[in-house]
Amino acid sequence: MPTHKIGTQEELQTARADLLTREKEHTRLGDELARRRRELPWVPVEKEYSLQTADGPKTLAELFDGRSQLGIYHFMFGPSYQAGCPTCSSIADSVNGVLPHLNARDMTMIFVSSAPLEKLLSFRKRMGWRFRWVSSAASDFNFDYHVSFPNGRRERGVTYNFEQRPDPEVDELSGVSVFHKDDDGTIYHTYSTYGRGGEMFLAVYGWLDVVPKGRNETRNGNLTDWVRRHDRYQDDGRTQPAGPAMAEAS
Repeated sequence: MPTHKIGTQEELQTARADLLTREKEHTRLGDELARRRRELPWVPVEKEYSLQTADGPKTLAELFDGRSQLGIYHFMFGPSYQAGCPTCSSIADSVNGVLPHLNARDMTMIFVSSAPLEKLLSFRKRMGWRFRWVSSAASDFNFDYHVSFPNGRRERGVTYNFEQRPDPEVDELSGVSVFHKDDDGTIYHTYSTYGRGGEMFLAVYGWLDVVPKGRNETRNGNLTDWVRRHDRYQDDGRTQPAGPAMAEAS
């Protein structure tokens, strides 16, 4: 027997129309937030960063790949990690298909982690991803954008999500940073978001939020403890393959 409230189609129609009013308010608020993000002051990037890529060292300017906008996902994959963060991996699963659309709108999208490049490329191959993934191992980049924390300094607290916090007990956290490059080559940092601000990039939540069980997460302090890398879910014979890596890992 269902435990949820059961009603008629007319009752659903009435309740749904009421909810639609709130959903439209939410959409308009989202439009307003997007506008305010675009109006944030831009900060010139004065440091010369060199990041390791499959094509050799590249400056931040070179990573724009001829476009004026650069979006960076700071993927949790530290030097000692043997595999990437499962939640970051879930976000990465949705990126391949949107890259041509982003490129068509003058935006380059890359992933950055502090692990050695060889580890990143090996994990990318395992997962079947195609986006550019670069290493900040020889750079201050991830430290300066507050997603990596120097050894021996965490006990004094860290800056994360625009506030001082106690020791997070991890060396890496996730985030998104956005940059703009002018015609004269000047690069500006225009936006960053961290913590739950990254949920907008977690496509699976959009789908789970409209089904009856919702996200169905525990409340033990780790809301994504159910997430696995896509090749590590138990296959019950009905699982949809995520790509070539699914077959390779089995």
